[in-house]
Amino acid sequence: MRVGLTIAGSDSSGGAGIQADIKTMTLNGVYAESAITALTAQNTRGVKSVMESSKEFLKDQLDMIFDDIYPDAVKIGMVSNSDLILVIANELKERKAKNIVVDPVMVATSGAKLLKDDAIETLKKELLPLADLLTPNIPEAEILAEMKIKSVDDMKKAAEIISNKFKCATLLKGGHALNDANDYLFENGNGIWFKGERIENPNTHGTGCTLSSAIAANLAKGYDMEKSIKMAKDFLSKALLDMLDLGKGSGPMNHAFDIKDSYKKLCEK
Repeated sequence: MRVGLTIAGSDSSGGAGIQADIKTMTLNGVYAESAITALTAQNTRGVKSVMESSKEFLKDQLDMIFDDIYPDAVKIGMVSNSDLILVIANELKERKAKNIVVDPVMVATSGAKLLKDDAIETLKKELLPLADLLTPNIPEAEILAEMKIKSVDDMKKAAEIISNKFKCATLLKGGHALNDANDYLFENGNGIWFKGERIENPNTHGTGCTLSSAIAANLAKGYDMEKSIKMAKDFLSKALLDMLDLGKGSGPMNHAFDIKDSYKKLCEK
């Protein structure tokens, strides 16, 4: 069985972060491992508090993982400070990790910056150049490309700048009132659009985590980049289309949409 590793923060409400990553990887047919960068006390309405892992504990987690069950792909999500970023970067280089997908979580949906400037610089210098794929949203891409993104042409230009700067494929995600659910991949000098269905569902907590984890799972199974992204976007759309409605804010999706009916039939026997 192929193995996926997620390095990210924990979401106590289960809709994003480590919890969404594990659900996504499992339901995309790979064995999921995790290294936790932070614990969060949060729900569908917001984050109350965050407790970061120490750099020593994060290193211990990664050492134990790589020493025993070596991952076929690695997804990296929220990493909140420079010390933790350095631990991850050093481990990935030392262990010769492969199929690295980085979701550069820097800006909240509200527009608030989640990383301090020094951590952003460490992320850009040490971690992003190790990636096979980056999956920024538009506010994050504006930081990485150092430009404003106001149009479809801006998306294409920014993705190319980021890809060339960090020497990796870049999937610039649409949304944020621009281009609906259409994402643009720039890889090896070429660009391609992935058209997505706009789904009227207010419960979108964890969409970024889910997409990047699904891509990583597909890369772990041996699919190429384009196929991995296409399959991941299809999975995300179906999870949203299930219209799960939990919580009093922006709720989670149903990652287990594909097994719901089977479970229902089993319970009826």
